[in-house]
Amino acid sequence: MLWPFNHFRKPRLAPGTIEAIYGMIVTQAREPIFYRDLGAPDTVNGRFDLLLLHLWLLLRRLRTVQGATELSQALFDRFCEDMDDNLREMGVGDQTVPKRMRAFGEAFYGRVQAYDQAMDGGGEALAAAICKNILNGAGMDQARQLAAYARATEADLGRTGEAALLGASFKFPPAFREGVTP
Repeated sequence: MLWPFNHFRKPRLAPGTIEAIYGMIVTQAREPIFYRDLGAPDTVNGRFDLLLLHLWLLLRRLRTVQGATELSQALFDRFCEDMDDNLREMGVGDQTVPKRMRAFGEAFYGRVQAYDQAMDGGGEALAAAICKNILNGAGMDQARQLAAYARATEADLGRTGEAALLGASFKFPPAFREGVTP
């Protein structure tokens, strides 16, 4: 389990690894195709939900990697720091930040559970979870395309070597490939 506020201990990962991987997650989540062609709202909430989807995909893969617990925790901590920084940048007051961070944590764990169950359940379950969480309940066709992308990304990350994952020397696959297009 990933624990919020575990950032008090220093990770023993190579310098820059966390920033590099988190940067890849953020960059992938900001791909215009998700917003332009697949109906993800280009809003704070929409960007948050796509960030969570990509973070979940990578953390799901890291669960299968021996010795990746520290990396997973460090990525989660970086995500929390990013959310805190964004709240403060948007002008959210010091007294409100902890409540909002708690809401982010609940959203993260709720989506992880929903996506894990849906991915393991197969069929339309992942598309339904994506439709609900990312597309606000509208656009099942687009949700199916996002679910196909998530499955293709999971497969791609599954073929990525453990050393590449731990060393930040991998790339997310293109937002869409032949056969998986909007």
